[in-house]
Amino acid sequence: MAEISEAAVRKVLDNVIDPASGRSVTALGMVGGIATRGGHVAITLDVDPARGTTLEPLRQACEAAVRAMPDVLSATAVMTAERPAQRPTPPPPSHGPTHAHTHGPAQKTTGGGGRIDVPGVKHIIAVASGKGGVGKSTTAVNLALGLAANGVFTGLLDADIYGPSMPRMLDVKEKPESLDGKALKPIERYGLRTMSIGYIVAEDTPMIWRGPMVSSALEQMLRDVQWGELDVLVVDMPPGTGDAQLTLAQRVALSGAVIVSTPQDIALVDARKGLNMFRKVAVPVLGFVENMSYFLCPHCGERSEIFGHGGARQEAEKLGVPFLGEVPLHLDIRTTSDNGHPIVVAQPDSQYAQIYRNIAGRVWKQLTANQRGPRAAPRIVVR
Repeated sequence: MAEISEAAVRKVLDNVIDPASGRSVTALGMVGGIATRGGHVAITLDVDPARGTTLEPLRQACEAAVRAMPDVLSATAVMTAERPAQRPTPPPPSHGPTHAHTHGPAQKTTGGGGRIDVPGVKHIIAVASGKGGVGKSTTAVNLALGLAANGVFTGLLDADIYGPSMPRMLDVKEKPESLDGKALKPIERYGLRTMSIGYIVAEDTPMIWRGPMVSSALEQMLRDVQWGELDVLVVDMPPGTGDAQLTLAQRVALSGAVIVSTPQDIALVDARKGLNMFRKVAVPVLGFVENMSYFLCPHCGERSEIFGHGGARQEAEKLGVPFLGEVPLHLDIRTTSDNGHPIVVAQPDSQYAQIYRNIAGRVWKQLTANQRGPRAAPRIVVR
């Protein structure tokens, strides 16, 4: 299959005409970015927020035009109103800078957007951390695998748009397919249904995206993927409390969140921020996981508490949330993840795999105990 060039995509978009102006989307400067990989094409359209959802047919026309190109397997166009309306090419009526974003008739500006439903998925949980470098993605993957090992039908969404790690951690090299040209099939690995922006964009390609583009991509990976029937969809969140977290908390009926932290004080300060964010948007916090809780020497087995120990447990008790478990810093956990065979599947009988299965069991117990039907997504007003 020949690689699809950005220039070829842009040439096709030259023929997509905006009915309101009679000019092409490229002539109007609406095409903000194009990414291609293995027959899959992603396009961002910078639009005037005043026109909002009236541009949905134009978005669909862009997708249809690109989808008709030779060798294109799927085409996805997302609309963002991040850019102010003043443009170097003939500008539409000026509006002040905004962070509204649209995609499809159900979506509105941030603070009043419609809910994203994921049919067939009973519970969606976020695995989050206040800061990077605490092993959140390793925890998310092994938690999902632990749920699956316990007989729970599980999916895994890599929502870390800027630093997707699932392709490497799950040894995924193939590209997702679309049978109908509209929704992608998740890639199945180790009993999980998985999706990541890293499956579409090359590993060494930097994701230089503004916030609304991140939000739109996250929304599409939830809504435009054929997840099927799942008991739990685990979402590996990017670190911090930014656009992706706000989108997920605002637009999705989350069943709960798991906070990952190391024992040291500086990590716990940021973990507390993450917990408070979920509390403010009425998302149940399922508990804390203390990662890198202690170091076990692979040669002699000696235990060293190099980051301290017990800080996350104490913080959980202080904040009144469950403590889900402590995971040691061990070479096997790191190497199995780096090799694409996480420890729950690489060494299922090991004590470390059992730790993750126990954490998964505690999470599942809370989800089933708290099951009272779908939780309404909260309305967030950003001031």
